[in-house]
Amino acid sequence: MDKTDNPMDHKPLLLGKIHHWESFFDPEVNMLKLPFHSPGYHTTLTAEEFPLVHPTYPSLLYALALLDSGLPDYTTRAYEVIRKVISLQDQNPKHLTYGIWSWFYEEPLTEMSPPDWNWADFCGKQLVQIEVRHGDRLPMELRELIRQAVFCACNAIMKRDVGPNYTNIALMGALVTLIAGEAYAEPELADYGIRRLEKLHAFTNQLGTFHEFNSPTYTVIAITELSKIYTMTASAQAKAFAEDLLDSAWRMVAEHFHPATKQWSGPHSRSYSTLLSDMTKSFLQIATNERVVFRFENEQPYDAEWFGSGICCPHKYYPFFTQSEERLLQQLYSRNEQTGQEKWATTYMTPSFAIGVSSEEIMWNQTRPLLVFFDNGGEAAYLKLRVLHDGYDYCSAVLNSRVEGSRLLLGIRFLTDGGDTHPSLDRINGCIAVSDLRIRVELGGCLDNVDAEVSGERAEVRIGDCKVALRILFTAFGAGTDEHDDKQKDNWKWELARNSSSFCFDHILHAVEDSTIDFEKMGKAAFLFSLVIGEAEPEIIVEAYDNAVAAIFASKQNAAATIDDPIKLSLALKPAASPSA
Repeated sequence: MDKTDNPMDHKPLLLGKIHHWESFFDPEVNMLKLPFHSPGYHTTLTAEEFPLVHPTYPSLLYALALLDSGLPDYTTRAYEVIRKVISLQDQNPKHLTYGIWSWFYEEPLTEMSPPDWNWADFCGKQLVQIEVRHGDRLPMELRELIRQAVFCACNAIMKRDVGPNYTNIALMGALVTLIAGEAYAEPELADYGIRRLEKLHAFTNQLGTFHEFNSPTYTVIAITELSKIYTMTASAQAKAFAEDLLDSAWRMVAEHFHPATKQWSGPHSRSYSTLLSDMTKSFLQIATNERVVFRFENEQPYDAEWFGSGICCPHKYYPFFTQSEERLLQQLYSRNEQTGQEKWATTYMTPSFAIGVSSEEIMWNQTRPLLVFFDNGGEAAYLKLRVLHDGYDYCSAVLNSRVEGSRLLLGIRFLTDGGDTHPSLDRINGCIAVSDLRIRVELGGCLDNVDAEVSGERAEVRIGDCKVALRILFTAFGAGTDEHDDKQKDNWKWELARNSSSFCFDHILHAVEDSTIDFEKMGKAAFLFSLVIGEAEPEIIVEAYDNAVAAIFASKQNAAATIDDPIKLSLALKPAASPSA
């Protein structure tokens, strides 16, 4: 594997992380006591009732970090944390939750809704690393407690048998079982871990990319777990699988890095922030051995998961992080074998901007199907597309696009059976209660010296040397099939709003307090617009039919930048069920 010659010393960063944790350690419980945080499911606790909680996984990560520090003063504390967290594992083989932990000391497994089986993987990987790195200096009774807890976790992992489409848990489970099998001389466990890694390798190679395509969040996790497997395993076969997957992951990261803005170009299949978080910046700075350097307002953040993992970007990908160039990437990132539905990602990059767009994607708040970064005087400005249902991103809106270099045709259509705020947890059944539904093109990041204006169906932005033009080509949003229910052309307009952090170009589809939209009964619900970066706007032909609308670029700018010929986007007018339903 291509390693850096003089990798960065992680120990000072680890000690800084331990120092940060110091004030959060609770000696009465022997766990960290942290502000409550939840994605909104699994736990029944609330921040109002429990502003501070004792989490299991972060506490084990803390214990491993204490041991990794090598400082004798931390040894006893680490042992007590490990004992405490192990005591919270369900070790009764008769229980459905056998082998897993609750998220918090304050909430037993029996009170979670539902328990999270991923915690066998998250907690199990910390314990097996403690055994491998520090087992020879642990008290025998504690070492035996760890062995028993790891076996219980392995049992839960193997019983659940997560498939390769759940990339990060597939990797964590492979790590726990493979390394446990090697550490405890249990070939059945080790063989399971290798086979699980092999399945993920085959699945990823068949698709050509990771299931969580180009995700800043999940790619970092995948690289970390794969690096641990490569570093820790004695299996040549497992090392080969991990090395190949690592190369694929790093190639995806490097190819999508935009040097001028120091941002991770889109589109992102899963993301929790539009601009890179400080933690992701820190990861890239460390992994590239400071070939790319970021500014941090405070101390450089550090994730203790990285210590001892061997994270390292291969040398051959270094130039992508520093050399500004024109770059075109097209990648199939999703294929439904039953319906034949495919999703393509296109990234078009120049020294001054980077466009990322999906051919088709839901408008979930974790997706970034249209994302553009601009170099604004050495800082990053961004443009992204959203569809908002009463102010929150609406999952049953779908983006369709066609792209030709810096010219895009973009359309929004609607599903009758998708999710509201989440793709599957709150399906709409055709109807939504609504007061406001709007299309939003949001401009954020560094907005110094950015100018914006709107005039009816046209909007224009200037960011440094880049002119960005938005033009509404067609919009219809009727409560029924009658023509008078459609939006008339004199209402095809953008509304511009400015706040402290963004410009918002809004096209309002519906604004009636406490109303209901029944997408099953709607005859037309579609929005079509263009986005062009550059001075010259192309001629666009719009063709309307009974059941569809289409837009066509009348002339081609760069034939090499197309998937289809000619550049034409057709959009169904009537809301329909998802093809995967």
